[in-house]
Amino acid sequence: MSTHPSLSRRKFLRGAGVALGLPWMESISSFGATVGKKAPPAPRRFATVFFGNGVNPAHWTAEDSANGLTLGKTLSPLQAHRSRLNVFKGLWNPTTVEGPGGHYPKMNVLSGLRVKQTTTDVEIGTTVDQLIAARVGRHTPLSSLVIGTEGPHYSTDSGFTSIYSAYVSWSTPTTPAPKEIYPQQAFDQLFEDGSKRQRDRSILDLVLQDAKSLDRRLSQSDSQKLDEYLTSVRELEQRLEKAEKLSQAETDALAWKPTITQATFARPEAGLPANSEDHIRLMLDILVLALQMDRTRVATLMLSNDLSGVVFPSLQGISAGSHELSHHAGDATRLDHYQRVNQHFVQLWSEALDKMARTMEGERSLLDNSMFLMLSSLMDGNAHDSRQLPVLLAGGGGGTIRGNRYHDLSGQENRKLCRLHLALMDRMGVHMDHFGDAENAIDLS
Repeated sequence: MSTHPSLSRRKFLRGAGVALGLPWMESISSFGATVGKKAPPAPRRFATVFFGNGVNPAHWTAEDSANGLTLGKTLSPLQAHRSRLNVFKGLWNPTTVEGPGGHYPKMNVLSGLRVKQTTTDVEIGTTVDQLIAARVGRHTPLSSLVIGTEGPHYSTDSGFTSIYSAYVSWSTPTTPAPKEIYPQQAFDQLFEDGSKRQRDRSILDLVLQDAKSLDRRLSQSDSQKLDEYLTSVRELEQRLEKAEKLSQAETDALAWKPTITQATFARPEAGLPANSEDHIRLMLDILVLALQMDRTRVATLMLSNDLSGVVFPSLQGISAGSHELSHHAGDATRLDHYQRVNQHFVQLWSEALDKMARTMEGERSLLDNSMFLMLSSLMDGNAHDSRQLPVLLAGGGGGTIRGNRYHDLSGQENRKLCRLHLALMDRMGVHMDHFGDAENAIDLS
């Protein structure tokens, strides 16, 4: 293992106008540690993905069995992650059933406080992700990453502004956290060094010399990890470019596996991917990369807005949008299509979990060191039912969370969703006597 003095200060690969954060590597983390002791552990991370319009409750199911979790049809893509998965039934935010409104009053999944009925002076409460970011954000270039796939659409209903449907993260009780929906801009947030220079070349073009210099001083395993990491950055750049409707000939020309000595790819153009699945996958990969490179330890992604009409082209035979399908009125075909859309959201999330599970940070993976929520603001979208919510938690919280468990709180009086948020905040070093409407945390150990 290398013990070059500069390694202890190594957090970035630098080039003209960019800084590429490095993943956790033993060679760097071990430098300077007391002889005979292990390197400092990788940090814990907190992330959330949200999807709108609820679920088909008949298939969003799980139960305990002799071997732990048995997952229902919609959750079946998570089979490989059962050991790191907690499934919750019965969690809710009581304020969501007070007063009018089927959608907008339910958008407090990360705050638990009442959504103000207004079309002007919005208020929803500071959300759990932003409270964590305020505490741990000083350790990273970005305090949090807030991204999505759809912008706001302005209208009103039942005395509420539709702005509520487009934001799940709020930096103050009255201010939604700015949400980036353009993949290029979200990608660029991971690499800015503060100089604000114009950039039209690949990230790896710019940091290649520094990468070669560092590579010579790493252990063999860390050298391989660096190469795999830079390859993943390159592949993400390629996919961003491909999403901008490259010609087939140009796309075929990119079908090669780069190494740190190959850096000739141009920076992608701006714009939104035409394909909703490409867009979601890009944003999920940007989120995972941001956590891997420790650009931030808090990330929030809206896979879709509430009331979204997102359509997945790969789901053959389904032409209706997500919100339309959620109002199934008991129709068997619509219920089937609704379930398939739900399952596809879970599948896309599972692919991101796969990447995190493969990213090793010493003895644990990135997923083991993270806490990754998936949730919606409704259960059955047809009934606008928020009396219980679909809530999943993946990850080990740095060894503090036991997976392969099903938590049925539906018969308990104190089943507030904010109890889960308190438990996750505590593991991120944010210790509070209460949060939202809850005063005691759920036991996840």
